[in-house]
Amino acid sequence: MAKDRTDKSRATGGGSSRSGAGAGGRGKGGRTRPPTNVVAQQRPWGLIAAALAVVVFAAAVITYAVVEVRKADASKVESIDEIAGAEVFEYEGATHDDGPIEYTESPPVGGPHANMWADCTGTVYDVDIRHENAVHSLEHGAVWITYNPDEVSDTDVDTLAGLVDGVSGRMLSPYEGLDSPVSLQSWGHQLKVDSADDERVKQFADLMTYKSDSFPEPGATCERPDFLAAPPLESDDPATAPAESSAPTTPAS
Repeated sequence: MAKDRTDKSRATGGGSSRSGAGAGGRGKGGRTRPPTNVVAQQRPWGLIAAALAVVVFAAAVITYAVVEVRKADASKVESIDEIAGAEVFEYEGATHDDGPIEYTESPPVGGPHANMWADCTGTVYDVDIRHENAVHSLEHGAVWITYNPDEVSDTDVDTLAGLVDGVSGRMLSPYEGLDSPVSLQSWGHQLKVDSADDERVKQFADLMTYKSDSFPEPGATCERPDFLAAPPLESDDPATAPAESSAPTTPAS
């Protein structure tokens, strides 16, 4: 009987030893497993914010561009009849005359004119050029913008010059005694306004510069360097005005 108790005690002790090994978390060879390190991913908030800022800025630029295009389209005209106050006169291609000419309209918009045309390659004059030469430029398809120097400011002149400077088929000059602050002329057409900021100024210039079928000499040049070098003034003796030049007439650019 004593032998049986000894065997049971050993069996029980052996079981306890194996159970303790399992509870201690020891694997084969008695070594513990290292803990697993979990790394949390960092979200790139800075990059996301920068990307959103770029998207918002691009959307604002596009919106602004669309609004400006729509504004420009809204003010664009297709016919002189759409410009309030614009007048239309009937003139055929006229003869050349280097003497002084009395015109019906002031500034003139057509009729006989000098042999030499005034340079109208986006030319800004600071003197009252001879009207007979300016009318010849109108015959070539130019728009002649004039202003009363006593009724406009330097800022107004700069505004008008911005529409003319460097634009082929346009010229700007003061006009002594003009009965309105600003007047625009093309062959057979005229518009008088009270302000250089009037939107009709740009409408007229954009519509009538080299407007096809609205002037007698389509394809004629606006270049006239000899006139530009020494423009005859309205107050000069007509006899001193330059004679007809041998410069060829070439298509306007």
